[in-house]
Amino acid sequence: MLADAERSIAAFIELRAEFAELRWTLEHDRASASGGIAELKALEARLDTHMSPLRDHGVQIKGFAPLLLDFPATRDGRSVLLCWLEGEAELAWWHPVELGIMGRRRL
Repeated sequence: MLADAERSIAAFIELRAEFAELRWTLEHDRASASGGIAELKALEARLDTHMSPLRDHGVQIKGFAPLLLDFPATRDGRSVLLCWLEGEAELAWWHPVELGIMGRRRL
């Protein structure tokens, strides 16, 4: 699923930078060639559009910057989450559901 989502993830990361820049500019009462509140809301909706397919498959979005995704799975008969952090080349970590990223272990 991570491989299938690569395009959406890359688009999300690019839009996230635009969103952060426009939000900062607007919060600091500066004019922006990128627009105003309406454009900020539109960027927010586009960000959500890229994450919706992942959520629809049960993926949990735990962080946006950096992007942190948890994929529900079973390991040795126990419910766990496979954990991917932005910048990692592959899905190579897991953690118990109740521990979160603090309990992260290599697969």
